[in-house]
Amino acid sequence: MDGSAPRPVTAGLVIAGIAASATAADAASGSVSITKSRGQICMVSNGLPDHATGKFPNAGNPHRIRAQHIEVCVPENPKKTGRATMLRGSTGFALNGVMLRPGTADYYDPSSRRGFSRNRASGWLLDGKGAAELLGLDRNNAHVDQRGLYHYHAKPTGMLKRAKSSHVGFAADGFEIHYVGSRAKSGYTLKLGNRKGGPGGRHDGTYVQDWQYTGGSGKLDKCNGGTLNSKFVYFITDSYPYLPHCVWGRVSRGFNRL
Repeated sequence: MDGSAPRPVTAGLVIAGIAASATAADAASGSVSITKSRGQICMVSNGLPDHATGKFPNAGNPHRIRAQHIEVCVPENPKKTGRATMLRGSTGFALNGVMLRPGTADYYDPSSRRGFSRNRASGWLLDGKGAAELLGLDRNNAHVDQRGLYHYHAKPTGMLKRAKSSHVGFAADGFEIHYVGSRAKSGYTLKLGNRKGGPGGRHDGTYVQDWQYTGGSGKLDKCNGGTLNSKFVYFITDSYPYLPHCVWGRVSRGFNRL
């Protein structure tokens, strides 16, 4: 592109948040600007959503929501490679300016008072949605980190109620993220039987290791990618992995720190 002024991805995409009932949720006041310029799509936001949130701090999450300064850019014309890159931090952003962070950093730890910690020794990693109550997720499948950053771990229900199309975000490599309900079918299935070692018990989705990618006809790839209107995109799904945990293109700078 030339040096012309950045143009908005969606006309007038500056979102004012909804003040929630004090008895039901904390108020949120989100602002976001998403523009295209010089071959990039750039998002600047304060990290707050455009919908009511749950109460924070809460029993599973000790942090308070705080406004942030988030500025990330992804390529306007991403290229798909033959290799998937796993991401530990944010894997994309929603069009309302909230980061998508499906993964956690908490592992099963019987020596911890809460039963989990940042100690990776057990190898059993908590899934954000599967351990929603333990991690204090709200009804939007989101919670807050130590910086005060509100972020989604699974389907952002409050945002989707306000969405005007299936396009709801961008992944860290620049490909679009869509939500089409049950039309997008995850390729992951729960393992049968009981866990061998670790926390024991049956595979119920509490841990990432409870799931396996089995694929199959009509199913999304292991990064929740697929085709929509003849172009490659990622999908938000109602079942695991909910959000893409990996991407097929080049990861833009900044995502692993958010």
